[in-house]
Amino acid sequence: MNKNICILLLLSIILASCNKDKTKAKNNEAKLIEYKTDTLTKHLKPYRADLPTIGLLMYNGVLQSEVIATSDVFSKPDASDGEQLFNVITIAETENPITTEEGMHFVPDYTFENCPKLEALFVPSAYDMYAQVHNEKIVNFIRERNKETKYIVSNCAGAQLIGESGIADGHKIVTWIGGGTQLQKDYPNLKVQNDSMVTFVEDGKFSSSNGNLASYISALHLLEKITSTEQREFVEDYLYLDRLQNWKQ
Repeated sequence: MNKNICILLLLSIILASCNKDKTKAKNNEAKLIEYKTDTLTKHLKPYRADLPTIGLLMYNGVLQSEVIATSDVFSKPDASDGEQLFNVITIAETENPITTEEGMHFVPDYTFENCPKLEALFVPSAYDMYAQVHNEKIVNFIRERNKETKYIVSNCAGAQLIGESGIADGHKIVTWIGGGTQLQKDYPNLKVQNDSMVTFVEDGKFSSSNGNLASYISALHLLEKITSTEQREFVEDYLYLDRLQNWKQ
């Protein structure tokens, strides 16, 4: 074979090898960049049938702090081993995004039709509860889920939905500060507590709070009941709640 041809063939092989290595390096670099910027996969928590499920009811106009407070508390890992402790899911009447009182858009995980079995159902509030109280689908969902859940928690004016459903008749309940008198008139079978004195109350499987940031109290109380004092303290530290309590200098 001609010497020049041999040299050309050798150069072609070397160049092809170099290009292949460069392509491989670029592909690896692209994969690394994709891995670093893929924040979704890292934070997805798949539904696990072996874990208890905490359901967060949502509807248009919901106070987002009352949804976030519960998810904040129950989505934290196990203090002892870092493993997932609960399925924390949001539930609404349809799959459509709901718009909170504050204007944010939340996409529900499940609807009333396909919601899995719940360990606990949290019922939040809105500033105007008329539409929710007169929505039979929401009220019936609460009634039906009461049959299977171990715990039902209402925050703020979510107590009106509890009253409308009739599931907590004869039990103590508290609502937003200033709302107790009307709640008692509307639902005389409830034992409405003095909301100017009581922030949180528990009676059997039912518990309730004044709502807004007090929703952390109802969530933390139930967390401790289901898990341990150590887990509650771990979550409180995780959320810097001591800083919130002592922020003034």
